[in-house]
Amino acid sequence: MIRAATPDDIPLIHTMIRELAAYEKEPDEARATEEQLHDALFGERPAAYAHMAVDDTTGLAAGFALWFLNFSTWRGVHGIYLEDLYVRPEARGGGHGKALLRELARICVERGYERLEWVVLDWNAPSIAFYETLGARAQDGWTGYRLTDGALEELGGR
Repeated sequence: MIRAATPDDIPLIHTMIRELAAYEKEPDEARATEEQLHDALFGERPAAYAHMAVDDTTGLAAGFALWFLNFSTWRGVHGIYLEDLYVRPEARGGGHGKALLRELARICVERGYERLEWVVLDWNAPSIAFYETLGARAQDGWTGYRLTDGALEELGGR
């Protein structure tokens, strides 16, 4: 079962974000607090959205998707940028990841969004293979860039 996250899910989402960071070999980079997640998802002006995958048999949360809107100047419409998709190891292979992506694709179609986008670490072969079975294709010729910490502060005038 896929459902929209609620404020009660924040502690579990926070835990799963830390699990994802450990899986991606960057546990110290996951610095978001539960309070920050609550504000981002349920504050006065939500900046992101989340859906939960719940196991139909056990009723336990199996994973989550956290996403936000982007905009394509080429297409002239919004799209969804999937920031995190995570399924707990014991629940993998149960269709939860596909169900989460199907829900995001449904939202795109329903709202007239023309893109569902995300990135994946180049060493994450199981995820890459999974995404390709769904028809997703890597974007050749593009290299992602990121400013953080001191470089961001320097450019931003601090």
